[in-house]
Amino acid sequence: MATGLKSVIGTQDRGTSNRLLLQLAEADWALLAPHLERVSFAVWDDIARAGERIASVCFLNDGIAGILDALEGDRRYAVALVGAEGFIGWPLLLGDDRSPYDVTMRAEHGEALRLPAAALLSALDASAGLRSVLLRFVQTLMLQMGRTIVSSLAHPIERRMARWILLYHDRVREDDICMTHEEFRLMLGVRRSSVTDALHRLEEEQAIRAFRGRVVVRDRGKLMQLAGDTYGHAEQEYRRLLGTR
Repeated sequence: MATGLKSVIGTQDRGTSNRLLLQLAEADWALLAPHLERVSFAVWDDIARAGERIASVCFLNDGIAGILDALEGDRRYAVALVGAEGFIGWPLLLGDDRSPYDVTMRAEHGEALRLPAAALLSALDASAGLRSVLLRFVQTLMLQMGRTIVSSLAHPIERRMARWILLYHDRVREDDICMTHEEFRLMLGVRRSSVTDALHRLEEEQAIRAFRGRVVVRDRGKLMQLAGDTYGHAEQEYRRLLGTR
């Protein structure tokens, strides 16, 4: 579970790398700041569980939150990722107080600013501008999920794999990314042998180097070429709607 670091963020120093929080108007930031607490997450920590009440939201400073949907037999599949460009707990803005998905920390440890759900709802009632900024992020997240669905239906494994590696690369600190076969299974829904074959094809293109439990990005441009139109739409819309990425 998340570990509180017992530090409250002041209203004068934002002390965050979360892109949503950094672009808030001063008045909107002042609504949130007194209620924010810095927390850390280890890899595999749960941030939210499907069906459970949303007690707080988390604005990530770093790390990757994997959004997972589950089928019968506890089979879980990744539908989207969130990093420092967004926050976890967005269903509150849509009138739902329960999480529809499991959300877990992936690839590397992360840090977030946690805000009680009641404080967020109160701030949203006080500021239409704050609501607008957060809903624009929700829109881009829905676009990312939609592209995940379309890509899964229409594209070969290696193209889908290139897209997921790019999504991770956008949100981690380095080119060396902890990505296991289990991680790729969550994202691609295929057998381990298919994961291995796809990794080899991306290596042959000199886009990555694959090691046991990790992937090193060698040529991001090549990955983008391989991913084609599976990647870029949601990212472009984030820049259009929120002005940065």
